[in-house]
Amino acid sequence: QFGKGSIMRMGDGEAAEDIQVVSTGSLGLDIALGVGGLPRGRVVEIYGPESSGKTTLTLQVIAELQKLGGTAAFIDAEHALDVQYASKLGVNVPELLISQPDTGEQALEITDALVRSGSIDMIVIDSVAALVPKAEIEGEMGDSLPGLQARLMSQALRKLTGTIKRTNCLVIFINQIRMKIGVMFGNPETTTGGNALKFYASVRLDIRRIGSIKKNDEVIGNETRVKVVKNKVSPPFREAIFDILYGEGISRQGEIIDLGVQAKIVDKAGAWYSYNGEKIGQGKDNAREFLRENPEIAREIENR
Repeated sequence: QFGKGSIMRMGDGEAAEDIQVVSTGSLGLDIALGVGGLPRGRVVEIYGPESSGKTTLTLQVIAELQKLGGTAAFIDAEHALDVQYASKLGVNVPELLISQPDTGEQALEITDALVRSGSIDMIVIDSVAALVPKAEIEGEMGDSLPGLQARLMSQALRKLTGTIKRTNCLVIFINQIRMKIGVMFGNPETTTGGNALKFYASVRLDIRRIGSIKKNDEVIGNETRVKVVKNKVSPPFREAIFDILYGEGISRQGEIIDLGVQAKIVDKAGAWYSYNGEKIGQGKDNAREFLRENPEIAREIENR
């Protein structure tokens, strides 16, 4: 009556099978999502505090999609896309469609047109907070226009979701966090742009920086935790922790080590990591270097 997958047992890890996904570039996150990546034909929201790795994560997804031969578009409402950084993360920049719209309406119209064209596999909107309604841009500084952006988002999403499903396009909204005023208990954090996105998103990822990665007192990256806050294609509430290294993105080697230790494929004794009884390094940095120099061992651990 309601279609398959509208009800599932929490035990059915692979409740929705034939979902096409795009890998996130992070092993741990692909596992946490339960289907091996972000689902196509769906809306995904990635939110978190500033410099938590939101754009890095989406750029990795774009890079993964381009490896599969897909076309990606980046709607840069924040006017802050660093093209050099993107190409460092493996994004094929010449192939990437980029638009820097002036108003929120324009951004969403462009998104709608791109989705309808059916020739785009993935669209990233960076960020919802920067989708400013035309009335607000044309108005005065102090004008109070309550709920305009929320209405804009809600209208756009109502229009978009059906088309997105039909054309099997992955649409990622990057969002920022705001504080609700006067919340005494419970979580004072909320995302911008009203409630519509919370409803329409099939997957919502909460991304946070939980620590720094140091190499001889110099910070070389961030330790990042991603929580799958909402997931309509697999059971939610799993999380993944990975390292984002400056200038190279999500550290694949670091993840292989962490997941290897979790799955007891890699042994950890004190600070030493070893695989098949052979020591691969003292401390995570050295183990990471070892895997970088010996990609075949990395691949072997990964496949297990």
